[in-house]
Amino acid sequence: MITVRLAEDRGRADFGWLDSRHTFSFGSYYDPEHMGFSALRVINDDKVAPGAGFDTHGHKDMEIISLVTEGEIEHKDSMGNVQRLPAGEFQLMSAGKGVFHSEYNASKEKPLRFLQIWIVPEQTGGKPGYQQKDFGRAPGLTPIVTPDGANGTLQVKQQASLFQLLLPPEGHHDMRLNPARRYYVHMVTGQLRAGEHTLQAGDGAAIEQHDSLSFVQQGGEQAMALIFELP
Repeated sequence: MITVRLAEDRGRADFGWLDSRHTFSFGSYYDPEHMGFSALRVINDDKVAPGAGFDTHGHKDMEIISLVTEGEIEHKDSMGNVQRLPAGEFQLMSAGKGVFHSEYNASKEKPLRFLQIWIVPEQTGGKPGYQQKDFGRAPGLTPIVTPDGANGTLQVKQQASLFQLLLPPEGHHDMRLNPARRYYVHMVTGQLRAGEHTLQAGDGAAIEQHDSLSFVQQGGEQAMALIFELP
């Protein structure tokens, strides 16, 4: 079964300095039919005005993944990390028993756009952690996040994995799935056909009880999707 969530059906919060689209219920947006999918709790598509950002705030018992698609994040946290996250790099912050951080648009002239993703951890508490890495732009499927951090991936405290799928014009990828697991696809850029469904930027698809799925690039620009494997 594949259930598509169109970009235009997402929730929205517009504060002037921040324009955010919510795939799942978040903040003032509440929809009991969209509270997350398996351990995947949040996918927010955030646009931040130049020089603006999120003041220091706290998180607890959450695995928080960020991917900048335009601009650069200036990050500071209570673990002592002072980092910049440019477009294309992945960041994973394990909140554990508690962490404070701030995120700002590093530019005073250009907008920032990034995906903020939350995954519920398998166990609560524990020591907070920070990871950041650029996995490149190789066509095809690239593992980004895994439960064991194998082969240089970022390690998440959940039986979940995240893959980056990049397909050039006329490209395709056949992915083997475990029918006992659940999968979620989030389109970042471009257009793909996933099985019988066409997905465009911002669309999502929840996938259950499939042993394989074919992805075919549609359109003239490179397509990028994030694929989550979930318990």
